[in-house]
This record gives sequence, structure tokens and C-alpha cells, in this order.
Amino acid sequence: MKAAWYSKNGEAKDVLSVGEQPTPKPAPGEVLVRLQTSGVNPSDVKSRRGRPLTMGPLVIPHSDGAGVIEAVGEGVPASRIGQRVWTWNGQWLRPHGTAAEYIALPTAQAVQLPDAVDAVTAANFGIPALTAIHAVRLAEAGGARSMLVTGAASAVGHYVTQIAARKGLQVIGTASKVRADVAREAGAAHVIDYKSEDVAARTVELTGGKGVDAIIDMDLSSTAPLLGKGVLAPHGTLVCYGSNAMGDVPVPFRDLLFRGLSLRFFVVYELQAADRYAAIAELGVLLQQTALKTKIAARYALEQIVAAHEAVEQGAFGNVVLEIG
Repeated sequence: MKAAWYSKNGEAKDVLSVGEQPTPKPAPGEVLVRLQTSGVNPSDVKSRRGRPLTMGPLVIPHSDGAGVIEAVGEGVPASRIGQRVWTWNGQWLRPHGTAAEYIALPTAQAVQLPDAVDAVTAANFGIPALTAIHAVRLAEAGGARSMLVTGAASAVGHYVTQIAARKGLQVIGTASKVRADVAREAGAAHVIDYKSEDVAARTVELTGGKGVDAIIDMDLSSTAPLLGKGVLAPHGTLVCYGSNAMGDVPVPFRDLLFRGLSLRFFVVYELQAADRYAAIAELGVLLQQTALKTKIAARYALEQIVAAHEAVEQGAFGNVVLEIG
């Protein structure tokens, strides 16, 4: 099969190759998916740049993708053959992901796709969509009725804004001026230009001095300082799924303590089974209702994977997808 891979960490142009690799065979409990698309996420880029190769001599990157089940392993019903599916955790704790013509993976990690959803859109469900759904669920569990969404026009934030607004939550989003309209169209009641406005002061102003009930945050390193400025209402919750600084991030302990603030962290790869399947079920309902829009920044052929990775690194406005076949 045709595939892309790397055998050492480094810059995309220096380490990514495209060529032939053995076509996998489905083991017991697995399905073989002929991939049509592969989603390129920031975590894929970070892995290529710095995560050690511990599971084999090479990595076929990317966890998200969509395609058609072509074969099944022992114990999997033959009725699955021919199903259109999207994948999750394709390259998590295993070396071979979705940047290839085929992937073999556990049957539960290939979720049936409604006929109305195209493969390019579906290549963005495993990481961006499930992250967004779980983040909103955590905020709701804390009783949130209002929230600040950092990066409300980003891949995850765009989904978060749509989902939260659909549930009746008041969304204040941050976005640059050129992306503000996308956040508003997704359902943000207010959009703060984080490049030219004081996010803390503006959030406090928009909430009448109360602060929001929840923050759904893509970068703890830049958001943590807001916690000491009244952005989060007493007993509010910060839900965080990422940080540009992967080392220690200081937080204002006194404000956390006396305002009773909660911090909730998660990485979508490691969701507990009950949480993951609840998120998958919610996504299924949204898809059946055609209630979720996906912004595609760029499409590339598999042979253009270097350009796709570089687009993500440069902050592509939306999701980046490889079209494979």
C-alpha cells in the first residue's frame, strides 16, 4: 500500500517519506479500512517533531480518518464489510496510523458514518469533534450556563461554540479580527479580539462583573493568568485540553481556593470508555440532525503530506485533510 511515514523526529521536510509499505491484515477483533481521507491535527505534528519512536522502526502518522471497511478479522461480523466509517486513536499507542491507503484497527475504533456525511468532513471527528463534545459535557457537569471559549474559530473551538450555543449556553469567544465572523456564525454571542482587546476586562464587562461559569481552553499557558482577574465566576470550571507550554504552568492558588474554582484537564486519546462512547453517541445525533459544520482549511494529496504538516504548524484556519483515494 502507499503510505507516509517517518523513522526519526524532526521537521516535516526532513523526516517524512511517501512510498510503499506492507498492507496490514485485520487481527481478531479488528477491521481493515480502506482510507479515503486522513485528518492532520496539531498533536500529529507535535508527535512527529518530538515524541520518541518506541513501538517500532517507523511511524505512519495521524489518528483521524475516514473510509470503507474492506475486510474483518475473526470475531467481527461480516456485515461490517462495506460500511463507511470514521476512525479514532488510529495512531495512539500503535505505530501505524491513517496516513496510508489502509489501516487495521479494533472494530470499535471504526464508527459507522451517516450517508450524508462526506469523508473529508469525517476525517475531523476523532480528535477535534470528540474533544469539543467532551469539553462541553464537563462544563455542563459543573452547571455552566455561560462560557468563554478560547480560539472559538479554531478546529476544536469552532465545534465547541456550535455545540454549546445549540444547548443554549451563552458563548463568549476569542478570535482574531479576520476569524471573528466564523465564531459568530458558529453561535458566539460576543467575540473578543484577543490581539487588540483585554480579554479579562472585556469578559468581566460582558458578564456584568460576574465572570463566566466555565472556560473551555486550548492553551493553559496563556489562559491561566486570566483566573486571577475575575474572568471565571465563583465555583466556575476551567476545562483545558491543551497548552502551548508543556512544562509547568503557574496558576493563582489564592483565587482558586477562595473562589472555589475547578480545573478539569483531559486529552482526548485517553478518555475513559464511558466518556468516549457518550461523546460518540452525541456526535452521532448531531450528524443525523446535520447540526455540525466543519471548516476545512486545506486539502492535500498523500504525496503532499509535508505541505499539510507545515500548514498545521503555520496555524491553518480550520482543519487540514489528506485525500488518499
